Amino acid sequence: MKKILVADDSPDILELINILLSAEGYEIVSAQNGQEAVDFTDETIDLIILDVMMPIKSGFKACVEIREKSTVPILFLTAKTQDSDKVMGFSVGGDDYLAKPFSYVELVSRVKSMLRRFYVYQGSGIITSPSQLTLRDLNLNLDTRTLTRNQRVINLTDIEYQILELLLSHLKKIFSTENLYESIWREPYFYQASNTIMVHIRNLRQKIEENPREPQYVKTAWGKGYYID
Repeated sequence: MKKILVADDSPDILELINILLSAEGYEIVSAQNGQEAVDFTDETIDLIILDVMMPIKSGFKACVEIREKSTVPILFLTAKTQDSDKVMGFSVGGDDYLAKPFSYVELVSRVKSMLRRFYVYQGSGIITSPSQLTLRDLNLNLDTRTLTRNQRVINLTDIEYQILELLLSHLKKIFSTENLYESIWREPYFYQASNTIMVHIRNLRQKIEENPREPQYVKTAWGKGYYID
């Protein structure tokens, strides 16, 4: 049974999501503010749903702290629908974004899709023998899903890991934003998805590049996409 942490300051929304996802077979842990979301996050949590506007600590601030100890998928559930808010959510480590009011069918679909990507497509248990991708001082262990640079562990989110694995597996191949989105999200590409890819690429560069403004690993082919050589 997968365990999902849901953080929202509305008791009604917490109850509705609890009923909805419990009916799908998930175990639910409820938090009423951002600080509780951080405190309740541990190795038993498989996915987190965060509201943005919460007391004590916002969803964005909570996400930053959660990312210091966990790479599980994070879905922002919020009434804030401006593109700038979405970019902020991805920038702090979120994996997906669902606006209120939301369709319950859409929420369940997103949850299942995120868990599937994290535990199935990324390989949880699928790779049965040690395997790794190495480029200069980067080493991506596909068995443990761990990235190291000069033997220093670099923590990646699920999406960052999948982008890096895809690019490292196809050195010099240029992936358009559409290629990347459909390969990783496994959903049809839409125009605003390019912003989503851009933010995740930027976050990945911040973690693995000496100078993100002059990347030596994840490079841009202007007008075409991204590649690693």
